[in-house]
Amino acid sequence: MLTLMIVDDHPLMRRGIRQLLTLEPRLEVVAEANNGTEALAEARRLTPDVILLDLNMKGMSGLDTLKALRHEGISSRILVLTVSDARSDIYAMVDAGADGYLLKDSDPDMLLSQIMQAAQGQKVFSEAVENYLATRQYSANPFRQLTERELDVLQEVARGLSNKEIATTLHISEETVKVHIRNMLRKLDVRSRVAATVMWLESRNN
Repeated sequence: MLTLMIVDDHPLMRRGIRQLLTLEPRLEVVAEANNGTEALAEARRLTPDVILLDLNMKGMSGLDTLKALRHEGISSRILVLTVSDARSDIYAMVDAGADGYLLKDSDPDMLLSQIMQAAQGQKVFSEAVENYLATRQYSANPFRQLTERELDVLQEVARGLSNKEIATTLHISEETVKVHIRNMLRKLDVRSRVAATVMWLESRNN
């Protein structure tokens, strides 16, 4: 059974998404959040496998919520579920660490299928979003993909600090450090902290 949290400030939308998810017996909705603050509290408490996150919410935006979740080392798969297909929104959410970007007008069966794929570790995007990402002009700097906290961790790794020392320096748990390092290695497409350090040092010297 895969656990899931819905984050959306429209009660009607949350109900509709919940009803859709009941069609997949392997998914269980364990929490709903009306805003980013609630989402953070529930994510800390429950660590769901998947978080469905709306982009445009009152108060804390979807982007700020995503950054806060990643900053805290929440390891859930985070999927943006929104009406916005603006390139700037897509790029901002993907760069901040979203594992998928799905549009609310997607076919319900397709949406369910993609949520299941994401829960099993795949990146998932609606077709229009995929087209935007495919034509995006990436900068030659791979470190632009990293969140601020992941960059903080990488700098300490490059200084030769252990996970325990990094945790003490950055005032986070050792487990959170491990999550950040795992995400960082995945984004940089390297297999070890040594390889990440070499990349980092080379980029500083260029």
